Amino acid sequence: MKKVASIFAALTLLVTSAYAIDEARLTAALNNPDRAEADKARDAARQPVAVLSFLGLEEGMTALDIMASGGWYTEVLSHAVGPEGTVLMQNSPRSLGMRNTEEAVQARLAGDRLPNVQRVDRDMSDLGIEPGTVDFALTALNFHDLYNNSPEAAQAMLLAVKETLKPGGILGIIDHRGNEGADNASLHRITQEEIEQALFDAGYESVASSDLLAAEDDPRTTGPFDPSLGRNTDRILLRAYNPEM
Repeated sequence: MKKVASIFAALTLLVTSAYAIDEARLTAALNNPDRAEADKARDAARQPVAVLSFLGLEEGMTALDIMASGGWYTEVLSHAVGPEGTVLMQNSPRSLGMRNTEEAVQARLAGDRLPNVQRVDRDMSDLGIEPGTVDFALTALNFHDLYNNSPEAAQAMLLAVKETLKPGGILGIIDHRGNEGADNASLHRITQEEIEQALFDAGYESVASSDLLAAEDDPRTTGPFDPSLGRNTDRILLRAYNPEM
């Protein structure tokens, strides 16, 4: 395996105005009375406004929520890209039958309450998205399961997403941080180095990291749903780009 290039190692870029979103507008949108209180309760730990600002999302973009599950981030992205933008909510048909996911998706989208969201109920191997049409993609808290089950499948996912991205398009990855040498598969965690290497192998460029979602009181020795963590794990936050042509 090739070593991760130096641009992938300890590279933290400052967010400039070129990547800024209207944080005040998005904060107000996320506090609207139509948004579920259970979703709002997760904002303190997930910091969606600061995270999307770091990742470089802009209003009017086409954003892909990868393995969206019930769509917590789908709704956040819907407000963030605004009425001129589009959110593609991807779930595999198999995943929709698990843990009441289909019911959760239907409830979130009921009454056309998020009119800029389009469902993509297809596998990563056949997304049906026109190549080079997506500005921004995000996968939150699920890359570890794909990678730990099959690094090859994780690589295929990264390549499939890369195919949908425009030149210079952004991929954000958020995940539960694991300790080097630990049984991260059973803990539902992953190391930052493993994600960076997978991104490098898939041809992404200029990976940048942020400690926005760091949680120093998480020893990373239990799973994310351990009651002692209160669902507030130490999290990796990475931004990568599809190379410009």
